[in-house]
Amino acid sequence: MTKKAPKKVFTDGPLSPDMVSDSIAAHQAKTNIGAHSIFLGQVRADKVDGKIVKAIEYSAYEEMALNAFHEIREKAFSRFEEMTCCHIYHSLGTVKTGEICLFVFTSSKHRRVAIESCDFIVEEIKSQVPIFGKELFEDESHQWKVNT
Repeated sequence: MTKKAPKKVFTDGPLSPDMVSDSIAAHQAKTNIGAHSIFLGQVRADKVDGKIVKAIEYSAYEEMALNAFHEIREKAFSRFEEMTCCHIYHSLGTVKTGEICLFVFTSSKHRRVAIESCDFIVEEIKSQVPIFGKELFEDESHQWKVNT
């Protein structure tokens, strides 16, 4: 048995709404699927110590991060046997407030598996993948973001 290679996950800059739409449209031909679940992470204009976030600059140890994404996908397919599709995309570089930085898309025959697998994957990404976000403020200062 050959080992699967990690899939491409990273995109430079924000994820476009067109990419999300195209991904959904590509699944219309897969008629064994009865449910999709989608998570879209969007950069918020948080107020931190009186300063407003204008963007987040994402960086990663790419090889380690790709392996972590791969392990999360494999764990999800093992845990949710009815899950038929799993797509994960994450931004690197600068993403402005209001733009999309994370796209997780799962599919299955039934809604419960699609929803639970999507939630599982998002939580695993937040706790396991070495991606770092630097919050860039409107006053040109910055701080490293802590996932909550």
